[in-house]
Amino acid sequence: MSKGVFHNRFIGAREGVSSDIVLLGCPLDITSSFRAGSRFGPEGLRRASWALETYSPYLDMDLEDIDFSDSGDLELPPGNLPGSLDMIEQASGDIAGASRKPLFFGGEHLVTYPVIKGMKKVFPALQIVHFDAHCDLRDDYEGQKLSHATVMKRVQELGGITLHQIGVRSGTRQEFKELQAVGSPAGLKERLKPGIPVYISFDIDVFDPSLVPGVTTPEPGGLSFKEVADYFQALRGAKVVGADLVELAPDYDSTFVSCVCGAKVAREMIMLIGSGAV
Repeated sequence: MSKGVFHNRFIGAREGVSSDIVLLGCPLDITSSFRAGSRFGPEGLRRASWALETYSPYLDMDLEDIDFSDSGDLELPPGNLPGSLDMIEQASGDIAGASRKPLFFGGEHLVTYPVIKGMKKVFPALQIVHFDAHCDLRDDYEGQKLSHATVMKRVQELGGITLHQIGVRSGTRQEFKELQAVGSPAGLKERLKPGIPVYISFDIDVFDPSLVPGVTTPEPGGLSFKEVADYFQALRGAKVVGADLVELAPDYDSTFVSCVCGAKVAREMIMLIGSGAV
């Protein structure tokens, strides 16, 4: 654990050096429909990480043994959605094209769409393990095709995508007809196809809001940290090539617990990426 010292990077990360895993903030916060503020998520995750140990008892791994760096945040053009999405796609493609693995800190969930577009330049087929309270399978939302509420619909349209959805408990009747739900860690392990790369998209509102209130769209009835950790155990040994953590909105939780919980999720995902099959 840190001795109260905060550095502007995630705990254990190298700074300004080439590494196997790259952390990159994507503070996109344009289409949020209920509560804005996810643009402050990357800073909150980095700051909270210094309250953690580098060792994970869940995965029996330590960040000190993993080659990863923190590249800070993309400087997205304020209010410019097309320009922001292009920048995120370019960054994602550059990282994957250099045989490196990204962990993106959002920002709203729409960041996953350009990230996957960039990743698919290297990985034509991807399995996406999607943690979320919401389906995110609407065709449009409030007249917008590109929205945090349509992101998985847009991702599926890219082709070559297998979706595994965990923790979903809110959506339209049509969305639930299209939902690709996974009901247990054992079910996830059984559904994953060996050899096909895995990408983890983690909307932090998958947690119950009694644990993590600092999100843009809280939804009662969510998962505990222990349940999420069990799903992560099921992902050990999978070929995890990237991940994102989105929709953290620190200003709605004065206790800072939401940020600490998010940082702990990020720590576990770094380890899953670092230990993934080649």
